[in-house]
Amino acid sequence: MADPRGFLKHGREAAAHRPVPLRLMDWNEIYEDFADDKVQVQASRCMDCGIPFCHDGCPLGNIIPEWNDLVRQGRWREAYDRLHATNNFPEFTGRLCPAPCEGACVLGIGDDPVNIKTVEYTIIEHAWKQGWVEPIKPTFQTGQKVAIVGSGPAGLAAAQQLTRAGHEVTVFERADRIGGLMRYGVPEYKMEKKWINRRLEQMEAEGTKFVTGMSPTGDDLKGFDAVVLALGSTIGRDLPVTGRELKGVYQAMEYLPAANHVTEGDREVSEIDAKGKKVVIIGGGDTGTDCFGTALRQGAVSVTQFDIGPRPPKTRGASTPWPTYPRVWRVASAHEEGEYRVTGNESADEIAALGLAERTPGDELGVRKFSINTVELTGDGEKVTGLKGAECRKGENGLENVPDSDFEMDADLVLLAMGFVSVEETPVVRDLGIEVDERGRLVRDEHFRATATSPEFADIPVFVAGDAGRGQSLIVWGISEGRSAAAELDRVLMGETALPKPINPTDVAMRA
Repeated sequence: MADPRGFLKHGREAAAHRPVPLRLMDWNEIYEDFADDKVQVQASRCMDCGIPFCHDGCPLGNIIPEWNDLVRQGRWREAYDRLHATNNFPEFTGRLCPAPCEGACVLGIGDDPVNIKTVEYTIIEHAWKQGWVEPIKPTFQTGQKVAIVGSGPAGLAAAQQLTRAGHEVTVFERADRIGGLMRYGVPEYKMEKKWINRRLEQMEAEGTKFVTGMSPTGDDLKGFDAVVLALGSTIGRDLPVTGRELKGVYQAMEYLPAANHVTEGDREVSEIDAKGKKVVIIGGGDTGTDCFGTALRQGAVSVTQFDIGPRPPKTRGASTPWPTYPRVWRVASAHEEGEYRVTGNESADEIAALGLAERTPGDELGVRKFSINTVELTGDGEKVTGLKGAECRKGENGLENVPDSDFEMDADLVLLAMGFVSVEETPVVRDLGIEVDERGRLVRDEHFRATATSPEFADIPVFVAGDAGRGQSLIVWGISEGRSAAAELDRVLMGETALPKPINPTDVAMRA
């Protein structure tokens, strides 16, 4: 518990965002500095709630009230130790997690919840600056070799836990850099990739080995004593409408990685560039919003985002009661940028960077629209030039278009961001013979263990962590499952384990 009266004295406050015209001219993170003393005030809002439901809201089981109280008192080193005990990568979750812990905060029943995410982020950045984040090397070597396929949050968390337990761990990543979708999916303005590199240096110093540019086959895994498949769920849901085959229509995960390669310095211009184009994004979730912010930074003439669902309410509704994560109206940083209205006083550099040459004062840079169904993509026979859509609603037989609501609009670039449906059938999945369920997930039991049906690999324990087994989910679930799978694997190899496991294994199927 922090200050028992803090929530009565202080309101919720967060770091300010950099001005929209300024931040759209670069790829740097969007936040202004937020002073430590202000963070301590925010931590003091943590109330004496009796039962801290934030624990259940957090898939990692972070002991949030304890590090809130330590921050309030200025005991930053102890707060860091408490945070790192349950979360391998607070700098990732502190930037990218949607904070289900805040949705479960007891204070949030009648007031704004505690700004847990900001406190978490500040703790870990304080620790890095003070040099407290050091390699934790194993005290002994087990002689067991573990292969981890995939280097997203689940794979990295499993790798760090197993390395610290004394196993010889090798992480295989088919991309040219480690990080999974954090590297080639999350835009730079949401998380600069230098933070991934910083953490990888610690992991390499601990003893974890990384192999990039390689999608391993079953033969590559011979000689390992156990395998963790943390492949993610990267096959995007498609749009089965006329015109889908036209050039200029891309999946979000074709578009976003191409932009990341530019910010990594691999090329000067993305092969899928929104500059000077009218962009339409189909899908209202986080991935679509990432496309929104990316297109604005590339200088799109206009950006329109369609969500097939209705506009969320401003306050928590009956469908998402406390302490579940509330479905409410939110304005992401990208949408805040879209709401910027052209003033006519922008500099020449701003006009060029923001794609304002075809704009008039008062225009918004981008808009999002709800309850919209895309009916057809139109083109010139080769490239997409527009789309036809209609308003939609839930009817007796499912989704239906609203009569007389049809519309047409221009579009030079259409991005599909409608969620992810399955794991890719990679060579290692085929060679090991891992079964895939009706939802496109790798089949595993309540202990995260999968069955290799190929006789050649029947004796190798195989575990599945993250989106590959759970389906599309949050970064915090990926880290949690990586830690859990590591504990189960360690138990199989050694007969027992001292590794902490944040998830009760019986909850896996229920929460999937």
